[in-house]
Amino acid sequence: MVTPFDPDLSVDETVLRRMVNWQIAQGIDFLVPCGTTGESPTLSHDEQRRVTEIVIEEAAGRVPVIAGTGSNATAEAVSLTQHAKEAGADGCLVVTPYYNRPTQAGLLAHFRAIADVGLPVIVYNIPSRTGVDLLPPTLAELSEHPYIVGVKEATGKLDQMMTDIQLCGDRLTYLSGDDALTLPLISIGGHGVISVISNPMPRETVDMVYAALDGNWATARRINYQLFPLVQALFVETNPIPVKVVMSMRGLMEPVYRPPLCAPFFWSKR
Repeated sequence: MVTPFDPDLSVDETVLRRMVNWQIAQGIDFLVPCGTTGESPTLSHDEQRRVTEIVIEEAAGRVPVIAGTGSNATAEAVSLTQHAKEAGADGCLVVTPYYNRPTQAGLLAHFRAIADVGLPVIVYNIPSRTGVDLLPPTLAELSEHPYIVGVKEATGKLDQMMTDIQLCGDRLTYLSGDDALTLPLISIGGHGVISVISNPMPRETVDMVYAALDGNWATARRINYQLFPLVQALFVETNPIPVKVVMSMRGLMEPVYRPPLCAPFFWSKR
């Protein structure tokens, strides 16, 4: 989920609540606040906790809430995960530690410490943002932990995703972290997506994923190619800059960003 901001850059709680209800009405399976698309790096820990609490409260058990609780400091990630558990989250999305580039042994220790909190963990692997790649053998070791239940793969490498599936089998749920690769990942054994495009286009995203999971590949491909130009457009600048513009065009929210993110070049000239 994107995080809506007021013009003074505070979290717009009214719009956030409205987004929760609209997403659920559109048929999504679960909500993910405070991820990359939610501009989590510029949310304070208090704001991150508040956003998580609002989404859980507004969802009111209608769909699961998977709270973003990642940090490049293990102690901070553990603390955010403990809060999410106490607030009633159904799971957490935990990105690989960014900037400090831990070894594979460091990644094992990091994720095991977070999983020991006792809240189901979806590991988020996105080397282009974090500078570190969680390799398949490491993921396989992590998959033995009872609270590590899934992986959001945003490496852009289908061969690595196939290796993940071969090594981890049915111990994990495999979710795409790249909208352009959702359909290919499902075709090799994946289960869905934690999506950017589902912010403005939730119903279409749901329909495509379920068509593929049901083996209706003609329908899945048709929807995929309908969405593909917008998927490309959403990444002409850093996510979530373009998606907030699209949501503004749909009347869902104002395109307000936390610095250092700013309005895109094609919007600032308007």
